[in-house]
Amino acid sequence: MRVYGVDFTSVPGPRKPVAVAVCRLAGDILTFERLERIVSHANFERSLASPGPWIGGFDFPFTQSRRFLENIGWPTAWPAFAAHLGRMNRDAYRAALEGYKRDRVMGDREHSRGFEAGTGAASPQKLYGVPVALMLFEGVPRLHRAGVHVPGLHDGDPGRIAFEAYPGVAARALIGRAPYKTETRTKQTPALLDARRAILAALTGPAGQARFGLSVKAPGWLADDPGGDPLDALICAVQAAWGMRAQAADPTLLSRIDPVEGWIADPDVVRRLSHLI
Repeated sequence: MRVYGVDFTSVPGPRKPVAVAVCRLAGDILTFERLERIVSHANFERSLASPGPWIGGFDFPFTQSRRFLENIGWPTAWPAFAAHLGRMNRDAYRAALEGYKRDRVMGDREHSRGFEAGTGAASPQKLYGVPVALMLFEGVPRLHRAGVHVPGLHDGDPGRIAFEAYPGVAARALIGRAPYKTETRTKQTPALLDARRAILAALTGPAGQARFGLSVKAPGWLADDPGGDPLDALICAVQAAWGMRAQAADPTLLSRIDPVEGWIADPDVVRRLSHLI
């Protein structure tokens, strides 16, 4: 089974491409094969259309919170939500999110999805800093148009399966809350490199095997990039492989997922799902 880990960006280009870890899953062994870099949305769409079978872990939110969607009046069913975004342009989308926040009290402007508490994930409405709202806007309609299967949200092509991934929750589980990446050259310290190496060592060692039930084979150079994109892409692949195996091992898993808010394919997130229904 081919497994792709996709570290996404809302504006891909030569300086900041989408990083894709191409891996192979055989039993409980996940082997990294190569790193691909996608420099345009058109190329990203072509990659989504590549024939299966494959599974992918994508590092962007697949939907907004139930509270936000119901308050703003957007569709809550994922296919309709994705199609709604696909009919908007970026300026209109940004204006809608800014307008929603404008008259709300501080602390009630950006909502998280129920399972995100404690993961470190930003609200899917977040437009600044790490603009996950823009990543959602660029990624979700493309997943929908590609016709991929999104477990818990949309029945698509069962040979091309997309999982929402989030490297941050895995990194924190493996080494704690130490920062491990930055795009700012002046902040690229030896301590961050040590943290990335520690994450990779844990992921490919006993700690990663205990957490994900997978033996991960990957080269050390994946930790070298100060921005962390290759390492994050590998983590996304691991989360996707874990998500696929977790579904097979527990047929009740998807029944615990809010079909509006979705889920992140990670054991810490799935353990919380039972407390949310």
